[in-house]
Amino acid sequence: MRSLIPFAATEPKTRLAPILAPDERAAFARVMLSSVVETVIAADFEPTVLATAQITDPLPAAASTVVDDQPLTAAVNEQLADGTPTLVVMADLPLLRATDIHDLVGTDADLTIAPGLGGGTNAFCTREPAFRVDYHGASYLDHCEIAADCGATVETVDSRRLATDIDEPADLAEVLIHGDGAAREWLVDAGFELDTDDGRVGVRRQ
Repeated sequence: MRSLIPFAATEPKTRLAPILAPDERAAFARVMLSSVVETVIAADFEPTVLATAQITDPLPAAASTVVDDQPLTAAVNEQLADGTPTLVVMADLPLLRATDIHDLVGTDADLTIAPGLGGGTNAFCTREPAFRVDYHGASYLDHCEIAADCGATVETVDSRRLATDIDEPADLAEVLIHGDGAAREWLVDAGFELDTDDGRVGVRRQ
């Protein structure tokens, strides 16, 4: 089974602009990418990073890079067009573990999908040659419908680690609370800490 990790290499994570400068967003995105790559490798895959531009940071020898500057949906669908069974994992899942990958690929379903907390699609494994993606809006529901239209069986993996992607400043609290890897270390080194002053857990920068 092929494995893909889409990655926005230019101007990543713009919704983190209120708390991170452009160079910091780029650095944090690369840290999360490296973490996901290493986790996918630990799950016995040799991932291909599907990047919008060339990545200058070195990747592990087991990983490769394909540059495709198309929008996410078009780039992933081009890879799916040959019908090869494929695992797709987003690059901003800092809590991801190898066991989560095993859960995705270990089912008998034609499509196994991990939704994000906001209704997106954070990872999926497809064995259905006709399946295609549409990442706009509530893509988890869209992908379930697309699979049904293909006559494919669907299984959902309900996992906090798979569901936690990093898009908004509030998402960083999940990394500080539940993370134990490079992304959490980067945030701590950058001066971030939990903020519980308003009753709801958030983050602040020292």
